[in-house]
Amino acid sequence: MTERITVSAAQQNDGPSMPSWVNEDSLTYAQAGVDTAEGARAVDAIKGVVRDTYRPEVVGDIGGFGGLFSIGAAKDMVDPLLVSGTDGVGTKLKVAQIAGEHGTVGIDLVAMCANDILATGAEPLFFLDYVAIGKLKAEAVAEIVKGIGEGCKQAGCALIGGEMAEHPGVMDPDDYDLSGFCVGLVDRAAMLDPAAVREGDVLVGLASSGLHSNGYSLARKVCVEGKTHYELRIEREELGGRSLQDALLEPTRIYVKPVRAVLDACEGAVHALAHITGGGISENLDRALPKNVDAQVDLGTWPIPPIAKFVCDAAHLDEAEALKTFNMGLGMVLIVDAARAGEVEDALSQAGEKTFRVGSIVAGDGKVRYANDGKLYSCEAE
Repeated sequence: MTERITVSAAQQNDGPSMPSWVNEDSLTYAQAGVDTAEGARAVDAIKGVVRDTYRPEVVGDIGGFGGLFSIGAAKDMVDPLLVSGTDGVGTKLKVAQIAGEHGTVGIDLVAMCANDILATGAEPLFFLDYVAIGKLKAEAVAEIVKGIGEGCKQAGCALIGGEMAEHPGVMDPDDYDLSGFCVGLVDRAAMLDPAAVREGDVLVGLASSGLHSNGYSLARKVCVEGKTHYELRIEREELGGRSLQDALLEPTRIYVKPVRAVLDACEGAVHALAHITGGGISENLDRALPKNVDAQVDLGTWPIPPIAKFVCDAAHLDEAEALKTFNMGLGMVLIVDAARAGEVEDALSQAGEKTFRVGSIVAGDGKVRYANDGKLYSCEAE
């Protein structure tokens, strides 16, 4: 039996109002809120940025249904492995949107993916992006993609494809989100593997540029919410003369070129890498360990960026909480054969990196432990 449902006049009046076009004979995509002409203009605006990232292996040009990339380089490898990674920028985007500054978050997007696959020893080959936006504006998208292109150049990978999706009615007009996907290549014999880590290895840290792209839900709550635009832009002595806005939007460092140069120059010296992202040192360094050793991190052996201390102080975080929330000044940690640590540090220095000996590998069960409790902020920046 068919069930009959009746709606009273009162219920009808309480219901949602219908859009103005509901009784029209036809409705265009533009009337629904999606401007394909603006989308085409956005594509034209980013063509030069995309082409500037191309490597010789790129086949074809922007605008196809799929990005083409030759993997001819794999023919010289004994057992080539493709390595993939995907990530986003997270709520750091909200800081960019509040500030109206969108030129660096694309660097963050590439960094989060490229640094992850670097941790296997892979060379990033190509990158794809996805931009979801409430209301498409060609100039705004071009600014975002320009940052993605810059990130790809820093990582040495080609931007071979992407998607711009307009979401009217789902996202606010000025809101947007980013995600990325990176593919790299490594010969299995040269792959970095936690199984190679041994007791006695040393930890060599590479400096972060700030918070990178993690911990921003907390950082925004204690540093951004309730602040005026003036307060976010005012220069602060405790941030080294920078504004809070600029310190928070400092882009994530991309370590691909210096670390890849060291892996080539010091073959076999680096046993594993840890990219320090969400979860901080405590919950990322252990991902590069086998189950029979611990990483002992010596607090006070590297300087803490002013923005990290500023946020931790504002949130009243103790050391343990800080170390599992933010990178606290270390964006990448190399686990290195102790006998060759000096060689690795020299090679990193030649590649433009400043290094810090931040600890060693000791017997244990696959965890991160800390020495020198209470000394996290004791090392002064030079």
